[in-house]
Amino acid sequence: VRKNLAEIGYAKGVPMGGDLTGGPEDTSPNFLIHAVKDPDGANLDRVQVIKGWRDRSGDLHEKVYDVALSDGRRIERNRKSKSVGNTVDIEDASYKNSIGDTEFALVWTDPKFDADQHAFYYIRAIQIPTPRWTAFDVKYYDIENVPDEVPMTVQDRAYTSPIWYTPK
Repeated sequence: VRKNLAEIGYAKGVPMGGDLTGGPEDTSPNFLIHAVKDPDGANLDRVQVIKGWRDRSGDLHEKVYDVALSDGRRIERNRKSKSVGNTVDIEDASYKNSIGDTEFALVWTDPKFDADQHAFYYIRAIQIPTPRWTAFDVKYYDIENVPDEVPMTVQDRAYTSPIWYTPK
């Protein structure tokens, strides 16, 4: 990974929260994506692009694209991506960073870009499963017979600000 990714992005692109205008006609935009795990946190499971757009009738649509998966998993077209797995020990309210990746760096191109439609794009990075606060409470208070519907794990997420696309 190049150390000057942000510098390249600002020089050749639009920052988060910016408006993408004036690009070459009928050319899909490219997005430089760089996600890094928190040094004290869980590894990353995947990175997604969420695209929203208005059709010709004015109706709003959204599509989620898996753009990077950890542990060598492949993105399968029109299928839900396989789970990264789960290392959470519920009784101990702990997990291992033995799955997932520490960083993703890639360029993604919108495969369904329409230069005539208003659109927005934002990135979501998802961590591997970790103990949820309920698991910590169960351990700390030595709670027994916890109902099955009480979730014990969570996959925390980080979101970027959107980039807006405005047609010419």
